[in-house]
Amino acid sequence: MYKVFVNQSLIVLTSQIPFGSKINIYSLKEISIEEVIIKAKKHKKIFLYYKKQKKLFPLFLKKIKVIKAGGGIVKNSLNQILFIYRRNKWDLPKGKMDAGESIDQTAIREVSEETGAKDLEIINLNAVTYHVFKNDNKFFLKETTWYNMKANNSSNLIPEEKEGITKVVWKNKAEILNKKNIYPNIKLLLDI
Repeated sequence: MYKVFVNQSLIVLTSQIPFGSKINIYSLKEISIEEVIIKAKKHKKIFLYYKKQKKLFPLFLKKIKVIKAGGGIVKNSLNQILFIYRRNKWDLPKGKMDAGESIDQTAIREVSEETGAKDLEIINLNAVTYHVFKNDNKFFLKETTWYNMKANNSSNLIPEEKEGITKVVWKNKAEILNKKNIYPNIKLLLDI
């Protein structure tokens, strides 16, 4: 099963129809990406079904171009997480992979560029998330590889304003838990 987010809506790619569920299930083979987005926004959660597990995700990828990105769940010595504030949402630093980069190089570079954090160290791989976005009237799937990282909390944090980032702060989970303006995939990633 794969979870793909479209803003506040969720698309679940599955090869097993959820028990007792007959609503909001669509055949992945027979639906366009535009129809998927419309239905996801209308229903908040939809299921895209294809019976062959191994071909499920590759079939979805035939419908949409993938943009690879890397990001970090960066913690300091106080176990606080580094958050950015952009477009009225709390988010984690991440960005698109440049040609010739490895995904871990992308994650380090993007976190540093967006936050000003220095001396970042990757601890391990956390997860890969997927979300759909629109650019120039085309839909894209952003595949973000997230790493657990650590950083020195005395770094001089500077928001990357040209990317629309207005704040960079260290916060613990309790401080962010009550926020309504945080993306669902970030909540899932942080298990909040």
